[in-house]
Amino acid sequence: MEYKEIKEMIKDMEDSKLSSLAIEFPDGFKISMEKKLEVNSNNLNLERHIEVPEHNENREITAKNEEDLKIITAPMVGTFYASSSPNKPAYVRQGDKIHKGQVVCILEAMKLMNEIESEFDGEIVEVCVKDGDAVGYGMPLFKVK
Repeated sequence: MEYKEIKEMIKDMEDSKLSSLAIEFPDGFKISMEKKLEVNSNNLNLERHIEVPEHNENREITAKNEEDLKIITAPMVGTFYASSSPNKPAYVRQGDKIHKGQVVCILEAMKLMNEIESEFDGEIVEVCVKDGDAVGYGMPLFKVK
């Protein structure tokens, strides 16, 4: 099975109402995916990262700004790498402008290096994970405005 086909399968799973899927192909290749429908990781992440100012007015402004952000999430479980190799610069950093289809990081899963592309244009306002961190499916990787 090609990487592109796996990536499409992951996207189809995200868009469906299925909570789990397991497939075993005749050649022995197995794929299993699971998602939790009751948890919205984007909302949880935004709540965790909102700083609570002293005045109610400021809190409302901060919350509104957080709601305007788009989140690039991990499409699979793996290890996050900010660059293609340790001696290369990161694909993106806080403050960088990005465009749809641009590679923003690599997720290593089962010894495969998977380039993760942005699904939209914008500016990176926060890198949510560190190079070498293990990430879970749906975990926020970048905040973009």
